[in-house]
Amino acid sequence: MATRTIKVENLARVEGEGALRVVIREGRVEAAELKIFEPPRFFEAFLRGRAYREVPDITARICGICPVAYQMSAVHAMEHALGISVDGSLRNLRRLIYCGEWIESHALHIYLLHAPDFLGYEGAMDMARDHPRHFERGLQLKKTGNALIALLGGREVHPINVRIGGFYKVPRRRELAAIAEDLKHARAAALETVHWVSGFAFPDCDRDYEFVALSSPDEYPLNDGRITSNKGIDIAAQDFEAEFEEQQHVAHSTALQARTRKGGAYLAGPLARYALNFERLSPLVREAAQTAGLGPICRNPYQSIIVRSLEVLYACDEALRLIENYEEPDKAVVDVAVKPGVGHACTEAPRGLLYHRYKLDADGTILDARLVPPTSQNQASIEEDLKLCVEGWLHLPDDLLRHKCEQVIRNYDPCISCATHFLKIEIDRG
Repeated sequence: MATRTIKVENLARVEGEGALRVVIREGRVEAAELKIFEPPRFFEAFLRGRAYREVPDITARICGICPVAYQMSAVHAMEHALGISVDGSLRNLRRLIYCGEWIESHALHIYLLHAPDFLGYEGAMDMARDHPRHFERGLQLKKTGNALIALLGGREVHPINVRIGGFYKVPRRRELAAIAEDLKHARAAALETVHWVSGFAFPDCDRDYEFVALSSPDEYPLNDGRITSNKGIDIAAQDFEAEFEEQQHVAHSTALQARTRKGGAYLAGPLARYALNFERLSPLVREAAQTAGLGPICRNPYQSIIVRSLEVLYACDEALRLIENYEEPDKAVVDVAVKPGVGHACTEAPRGLLYHRYKLDADGTILDARLVPPTSQNQASIEEDLKLCVEGWLHLPDDLLRHKCEQVIRNYDPCISCATHFLKIEIDRG
């Protein structure tokens, strides 16, 4: 049987670069491989031999879209190693800066990367010509998220105000009150976003995922919580490596790929957080979900755009709650005593669970570091989605099939820029 190969030299609207190969034999999908041409990244090596206090600024450089996530996982892991706890207003400020990142990152993906798939446009600029009001709303949401990060982090990208034990400087109440007005407008815009994206046409799809996300009894997860799943996992962050394995490079990719120790793929990110923590969303968000037609669990990966928009709404609502209850702390940082130890932490990056582990010697020098980003945790699930979806589209011409494959990847909002630099699609119908 003749071999048929399709290549796409550049996949747009994905943060980063990689490749995809689909092999079809006898009318069935034999393989769907997400190739990631990840060069050695060296960040874990960069950290070895550096002082513990340098970690927030180094790790924030890993990603320009979700620097707060890397910074938060790093400081929490380091504080776990040092045996210190950051509570009260300082903890709430960290939660607040994380809200800023969710708003700006989710708005970027919804409006500039994902929505064009549902409206039939090649890119956001084409969409903006026909839907300027929606496009401007997305930009305004992103601007508000960036402003919140800048206020607490010192600048919009790669913030510099976070330190082990707290912050270098904390805001005054009047400074937070000033941005509250922008957040109220953003909350209204986020609600309009939920209504807008819930009107898109979604393919039928119902996947039996193993959802993995942080959970805690009293709040929707951002900075901490236990690692849980809908299939029985319930562990502390320090047990991450006992439950999950980041495999050392599968054959078709230079990236690492994580699975459970039992070998199963799992899904991290908005769908998982939503399914495992629906009751911790604010009443406004739960009501918006119901109006959008979602129950407490969503297994359709295409509807991740709705769940992502609900998380934007939650982040705006939660930020306003934190600002309203803010009390200026007496000190911007708790006392830090250096000692040897190993620390672990997980936080919820916009794209999902982000794990950090550090080992310190007696003077606070980093002896070892381990970072597991959400994109590596979702790679196996992306490939399973591709295989399942492509089998239902084999009748489509190559161009349309290629677009469908790209959309499956975009459902995940992969931050491939943390792991790759190019994406080609190759379909072998051999």
